[in-house]
Amino acid sequence: MKKIPDIRDLIFLKVRRTKFLAEITSQNYGILSGIQWLQGACRGLGVDLEECKKNGTKVRPPEVIAVLRGNPKQMALAEEELIGWIAKSSGIATAARKAKAAAGKRLKVVSGAWKKMPAPIKDLIRQAIVDGGIYYRISEKPFVYLDKNYVKILGGVKEALLSIKKLRRTKIIQLKSKGKRLCQEALVASQLGVHIIMIDTGQKKDIEMVDLFLRERRLRRKVKIAFGGNIKIESLKKLRESPVDIVDIGKAIVDAPLLDMRMDIIKRA
Repeated sequence: MKKIPDIRDLIFLKVRRTKFLAEITSQNYGILSGIQWLQGACRGLGVDLEECKKNGTKVRPPEVIAVLRGNPKQMALAEEELIGWIAKSSGIATAARKAKAAAGKRLKVVSGAWKKMPAPIKDLIRQAIVDGGIYYRISEKPFVYLDKNYVKILGGVKEALLSIKKLRRTKIIQLKSKGKRLCQEALVASQLGVHIIMIDTGQKKDIEMVDLFLRERRLRRKVKIAFGGNIKIESLKKLRESPVDIVDIGKAIVDAPLLDMRMDIIKRA
C-alpha cells in the first residue's frame, strides 16, 4: 500500500530546518501532574524539553509550565500530543487537592476509581491522585479487599471473612445492603476481625446507623468506617460532621475536567 505523505512536510518545507521555542502555559488555577509522561512524549517526538515545572506544583494563568524546542513539524505534532498528557492528569490532581482541602484534618479521603480506568492510563491517574495530595488506596498497609462480588461468590460476609482468616493483612469488606441487614453484616464483620468496613451505599444515614449499632455493642473502636457511592467533593464538608473515618471519592476526581492549557510558538531558537 502506497504511503500517504504527511502534508506538514509540504507546509513546512522552506523552514523545515529552523528550530523554534514554544511555551505550554496554564489557562486556569490548578495542580500540575503528568510530567514524566510529558517528558516521555517529548523524547518520542525528538522535542527538547528546555524547562519544565515539577509534579504537584500549584499553577495559575498564564504561568509557563514547560518550554520546548524543535523544528516546525515537531512543534505541530507536540501541540497535538503533549498537552493531553498533562492537562488530564493535572485536572485529576486539582480535583484531588480540592477534595483534600474539603475533607479537613480529621477525615481521610482517597480515590480508588483508577481501577476502572483502561490499563494504559492507570499509572498516570494514580500519580495524578498522589500529586493532588491524597492516596489511591483505602489503606497504606498491605490489605485484602473483599468487594461485593467476592462476598457473593464466597456465600456471604461470614464465609468471605473466614476464607482470609489466616492472612496477616488489613482486612476490608465492602457492604452494600440496606437497613437492618447492613447492620447485621457490619456486626458479623466486626466480630470476625475486619479492620475497615466500606459502606458503599452513598447514603449518609447508613454511616450513623452502623456507627451507633457498633457502638452499642462496644465494637466501634475495633473498626474504621469507610464510605463510598457516587460521592461529590461538595459533600465532604457535611461528611466531616458524621462518624465516618474514610471517604472514597471516585468519579468526581478521576472524571475531573482537563486543566486548561495552551501551547504557543514564542520565537526562533
